[in-house]
Amino acid sequence: MKIKIYHLYPDAMNLYGDWGNILAIQKRCEWRQIQTEIIEVKVGENYNFDDADIFFLGGGQDRGQILISKDLGLKGKQIKEAIEKDTVALTICGGYQLFGKHFKTANGTEIPGISVFDAWTEASTERMIGNVLVDCRATTSNWENMHRFGLVEKMHATLVGFENHSGKTHLGNNAKPLGHIIRGYGNDGTGNFEGCQYRNAFGTYLHGSLLPKNPWFTDHIILLALRHRYGSDSELPQLDDAIEIAAHNEAKERVYTAKTVHI
Repeated sequence: MKIKIYHLYPDAMNLYGDWGNILAIQKRCEWRQIQTEIIEVKVGENYNFDDADIFFLGGGQDRGQILISKDLGLKGKQIKEAIEKDTVALTICGGYQLFGKHFKTANGTEIPGISVFDAWTEASTERMIGNVLVDCRATTSNWENMHRFGLVEKMHATLVGFENHSGKTHLGNNAKPLGHIIRGYGNDGTGNFEGCQYRNAFGTYLHGSLLPKNPWFTDHIILLALRHRYGSDSELPQLDDAIEIAAHNEAKERVYTAKTVHI
């Protein structure tokens, strides 16, 4: 088996080791003898997204978002059409913002997004920094894939990560959060919701990188990609995740002991 991952603008959008998310997907596929093909999407180049199984877009500073926003807009229609056909997407921080409707910078510049998510972001005068713990049990209640393979129960559907953003993302009426904040600031600094999801597309502020410390979520993404390519009967062999779970639990402990920073 093989899945194709389209890594969007890795040269401009790769803060806090976001590339590690690609590596986590690759390794967990390799350990199961699933091949991965990584296609790096660059500004000004044309691509056929019909054969994509996963889109990945990492975080970037305002200048990085401005640099890629026009080109992403040109590719947006194809990306949205693929997502409507259940292609998977994982977007982090600045990538998450650009998959929404728009991001308004501190100087009032409005960077258009591609509107995968019913969400929009506005810069604020405060910066939200710190370790984050997210409870996904309510929002993953309909993730049949996870419950079928016992992955939700294994990790208790928590996500750990690190946030550093001044943008405040607001969810529209048609948006569904990725999870509820246990510790951290989340989408808009209120400590209520974190991230967003639509079909098989996920947006989040969690760097760190996210997936190596959250193997159940990595497996969810891989399984969705396999089912996108090969059908709903695709299964995912279990792995010995003792090391990954230890990393997850250690990160969770740091969330409770470390102080968040509000600048």
